[in-house]
Amino acid sequence: MIGVFDSGSGGLTVANALIRRLPHQPFIYLGDHVNAPFGVKPAEDVFTLTIKNVERLFAKGCKLVLLACNTASAAALRRLQKDWLPSAYPDHRVLGVSVPLVEAITEVPWHIKAPVATPGRLPKTVGIFATASTVASNAYPFEIGLRAPDIKVVQQVCDGLVDLIEDGAHARNIQNLVTQCVEKLMAQSESIPDAVVLGCTHYPLVADAFKVALPQSIDILQQPEIVAESFADYLKRHPRFAQEKDGAIRFLTTGDPTKVNRTASRFFGAEITFEELQE
Repeated sequence: MIGVFDSGSGGLTVANALIRRLPHQPFIYLGDHVNAPFGVKPAEDVFTLTIKNVERLFAKGCKLVLLACNTASAAALRRLQKDWLPSAYPDHRVLGVSVPLVEAITEVPWHIKAPVATPGRLPKTVGIFATASTVASNAYPFEIGLRAPDIKVVQQVCDGLVDLIEDGAHARNIQNLVTQCVEKLMAQSESIPDAVVLGCTHYPLVADAFKVALPQSIDILQQPEIVAESFADYLKRHPRFAQEKDGAIRFLTTGDPTKVNRTASRFFGAEITFEELQE
């Protein structure tokens, strides 16, 4: 059993891609809806909540957990892997959704934490659209800079976008906010970015709005498919975590399932039902 954790429902975009890529692999998805959103919380609070929820999935029999939350991945993953996991759960593993994006941008494997000779085709400038906590963590510039220091990284907080998506706001209101975010990012950059990252698992739901607002020459990197392919490769290299069974998936929430179910299927792209987490 593999665990997928997010602060709320945004990670369902990644979960859907994982299930399509690994149809026989059983998953448990946990959304900490009672504490959502994580994107506006201090880094220490994000770290504490992430550990708590990872342990919940460990208790359900998951020895491998994917943080399908950019905020948790950016603010907690490196510290969690280095300082907490080796002593608390040495035979368990935790991965994050930011890792495959960094690898895709730099073409350098995650385990290499130093500059290497990189192909000339790498982007010169990359834009990151994300929540306030993800941007404040500086995780993307740091991790990209470790491996490909010549790449310039420009970040832009998309304040309020997650709330609009969660609330099912009118497309015009979402487009207006996305356009403002794009304009702010472009104003920071000395040149037009070669690529941008939609650095929140909610944002793929409004990818079309980014396509409208951005110059056509910019490559838009979305996490679900990139993460799913990277995760499948990880399981090939670490088969002890893989279970080729019936592909069953459970959806758990720390919040009120009735409320969560009203919007969850829209995020997942198919009809699903959440259960209340029982500890």
